[in-house]
This record gives sequence, C-alpha cells and structure tokens, in this order.
Amino acid sequence: MGQETTAPPVTVIGLGPMGRAMAAAFLAAGHPTTVWNRTAGKADELLASGATWAAGPLAALDASEVAIVCVIDADAVDAILDRALAESDHHKLPTTTLVNLTSEGPGRTRELATRAENLGVAYLDGSIMTPAAAIGTEATRILYSGPADLFDRHRQTLAALGGTAVHLGTDPGRAASFDVALLNLFWSSITGLMHSFALAARQHVPATALAPHAQQMAQLVADLLPGLAAEIDAGGFSGEGSSSLTSIAASLEHIVHAFEEAEVSSAVTRAAKEVIDAAVSAGHGADSPTRLAEFLSRDRAGGHPPTRHTDRDVVGQADRSPSAGDRLL
Repeated sequence: MGQETTAPPVTVIGLGPMGRAMAAAFLAAGHPTTVWNRTAGKADELLASGATWAAGPLAALDASEVAIVCVIDADAVDAILDRALAESDHHKLPTTTLVNLTSEGPGRTRELATRAENLGVAYLDGSIMTPAAAIGTEATRILYSGPADLFDRHRQTLAALGGTAVHLGTDPGRAASFDVALLNLFWSSITGLMHSFALAARQHVPATALAPHAQQMAQLVADLLPGLAAEIDAGGFSGEGSSSLTSIAASLEHIVHAFEEAEVSSAVTRAAKEVIDAAVSAGHGADSPTRLAEFLSRDRAGGHPPTRHTDRDVVGQADRSPSAGDRLL
C-alpha cells in the first residue's frame, strides 16, 4: 500500500511484538517507516504493508530524523550503537533523535543518554505503559523524559502511537523511575491477589466467588491512594487517625497463621510482615502505614532518606486516558 509523504519518516529498531505494533501504527498514520531487526523475518508483514528494510543499524538511524528503539534491555541498545559505529567509515553516527522505548532502570537509562549525547545523538527516553495491542489506540499511555524541546519537536510524530503522551521532566531517567515504580505496584498487586486466591482455594472458595469482594478491596486502595501520597509528601506519619504499624503487624501475624494452617506458603505475607516488624523495631510502631515509604527509602548504609524535592517540569500531558494496569498481560 502507498504511504503519504507529508508525514516525516520514522525508523523503528527492534521488531518484537511492541516494535511491530509501533511500526504498524506509524505506517497507518502515513509515516514512511524504515525498520531493522537482528532477525529479518520479523519484518515480513511490515514490509508487505509498505515499510522499508534497512541493511543495518547505521542505515536505520540514517533513514529518519526520529529513530524509535524498543529492544530487550540497555545492553541491546548499546550493541546496536556499537554496530552502527562499526558500520560507519568515520565512526560517527547520523544526527538523529533516538527515542529509546526500551524497558530499563533509571541509572542505566541515564548512562545511555550520556553515551548518546557524547556520540552527537539527541536522546529522548520513554516508558510504554500499555500492551502492544493498545498501540495506535486511545488506550495508549507513554511516559517520556529528556529535553523538553526535543519532546515538543517530535510530539506530533509520536502522536501516531495513539492515546496520551506525558513529558515528566528533563532528567532522562525519570520515565524509567515511574516505569519501575508502577510495574512494581502492578506485579506486587498481582502476586498478592494470586496469594489470596490460593488461600481461598484451600478453603474451597472459587476464585470467581472471591473476585467481586477483591474488586471492592482494590477500589478501597484506589480511593485511599491520593490521601496516602499527600501524607507521604507532607511527611506526616501519625497513626492516630488510622491503623498503626503495631496493629498491622499483629493482623499480619494472624494472616500468616491462617496460611500456614491451610498449608499454603505464607512467603508473600511474611515478607510484608518482616518489613513492618523492622519499622516497629526502629521505633515507628505508633506510625501509620505511610511511614513505610520513608522507612524503605532510607540509605541502607546510613539510614537517611533521600533529599526530597518537587519536580515541576511536567509538560505536554494530553487528555486523560484509561488506566494501563493491564500492561504485559
């Protein structure tokens, strides 16, 4: 099928399910799209739809002003840059904007941003908070970080991915920080839910019978979340208006006993109890659960929390989109 030439060309490097979905979205939006992947066969459907195959990473980077990279990890991104340098006669890379949508931790992401800058490549980082099936629809939510002017320059092109694009600040590792924290919330919640289903099953309670009550409990957590976050940022941890850590520890002891009585592993609940017991032992028994955020964030060597600051560099948020809690499922 033909492509509209009015839309700027885009390169997509990495053709796993997410990379293929993004390349398809760019093609659907009329962007001339160049693709590259270590395994060429993954590009067949995209090439049939009008994409152009690049001979290697250097050609892929040189084909467009914007190159999207979505691979397994930061080491794979480094390997792509190494190969592109090796393919270059002068060991220089094209002046392009590298939009790295690879999942990685904030520290490693900052290292990549520094390397790209040293190579003369503009760098914008991003975290995709939706599954591949949502790409190109209003359900897409992508968090970006890096130079604000770079985000603004390419925002219209990136809009082809659909949904909401949020720029979180100039620190290139900030989107990765949000990504890791939110995925931790998601998978910790899923693990806790499966743990509860396991206990219920031992008591001959079907998962479908427990599910509506679990939904209500999840909604309670969602309702409490804004207030808990405000309390954490204000540094107010008094347990006078809520359950204290001491009482929560006692409640968890009963839950651990129930799991063990039912001969179900209590590992998940016991891990939570160990954290709360440590906070109580440190003198925080009368505090509310929000104390745990401060307690867990302390420097493990010196026992000091990190310096708190407010990042007001949040721009480019579009209309709200549906929650991305089903990422990776």
